[in-house]
Amino acid sequence: MEIAPKIPIAHSETAKNGIEEPASSAGEGLHILVIRLSAMGDVAMTVPIIAALLEQYPKVKITVLTRAFFSPLFSELNNVTVYEADVKGKHKGVFGLWKLYKELKSLHIDMVADMHNVLRSNILRLYFKLGSIPFVQVDKGRAGKKALTSLTHKVFEPLKTTHQRYADIFGKLAMPIDMEKANPLPKRAIAPSTKKLLKGKEQKWIGIAPFAAFNGKMYPLDLMEKVVHSLNKTSGFKILLFGGGEREKTILDKWERNFENSINLVGKLTFKEELALISQLNLMLAMDSGNAHLAALFGIPTLTLWGVTHPYAGFYPFKQDPQNALLADREQFPLIPTSVYGNKYPPGYENVMRTIAPEDVLSKIEEMINRQLSR
Repeated sequence: MEIAPKIPIAHSETAKNGIEEPASSAGEGLHILVIRLSAMGDVAMTVPIIAALLEQYPKVKITVLTRAFFSPLFSELNNVTVYEADVKGKHKGVFGLWKLYKELKSLHIDMVADMHNVLRSNILRLYFKLGSIPFVQVDKGRAGKKALTSLTHKVFEPLKTTHQRYADIFGKLAMPIDMEKANPLPKRAIAPSTKKLLKGKEQKWIGIAPFAAFNGKMYPLDLMEKVVHSLNKTSGFKILLFGGGEREKTILDKWERNFENSINLVGKLTFKEELALISQLNLMLAMDSGNAHLAALFGIPTLTLWGVTHPYAGFYPFKQDPQNALLADREQFPLIPTSVYGNKYPPGYENVMRTIAPEDVLSKIEEMINRQLSR
């Protein structure tokens, strides 16, 4: 088990791009289209950057092109509208994207910040070029990520954070963002139905999101169950279990039955209600996954567990203490990180996260809770 190394924060490329600092009136009256279609964690990482942009350029109007499901992420931001991208329906394919472009053009877009940079958004870029609308795309740093995850010629050094990559887009549009002034979102009010489900707040609320899209990023469930068992025995915590889908629901239903201080939330809350609850947690325990980024949005202390991925790839949760992470042991598994998304690893690397003992997780939780109490 390793403690996360300090992750240097890269600074904006505004100066090297030759863009001068704008006057305080910069962005006045501008309507910017932001494109980020999926996945949840990546969409969540756009939120603090858009919030910072609006804080520093309050007269800008933003339309976010994304999945309708993600709308609650942006619902508390002023001057932000979500436009649904129906990429499996009416906006599917080249002709569907042309229809989408025509719809967006009617909104009088002045410039486009493409935070996705995939085939769909590249096609949209060609269409917007016809209208001479400035279109700036995120630099994903693919070469650096390839070197970082290489199994034969690894360059193990921290890359620019995804948050900074998103911010750099606006620097190229002459609206540089001061990341030091980017802040977490305010807490949200919990719905009465959620309060009824949780039955008060006599205990501290610990969220646990034990799942990830790929096994390479997921803490073994038998070890996580030991963590839940130990937290449950203290009776000092209400353990809120996050997940989605029938398989995950089945697993968490069993945990809820076995551990009296735990509640399985799968299927019981809307995404909007879930976000509000996350904003009120005392601590979130998650993988290198979307739930970690959701908690970090609200400044919730977030303990992340890392397997074959690594914070150096730039996906560390927003403004979290670098010490709020436990990493698989690189002395035993020196090829870590083996991929950016956790979907690729060589034989023998299936169990890298077993180098993180449940006792290490519990000790870190205790440390983070005590840190809060001492403030």
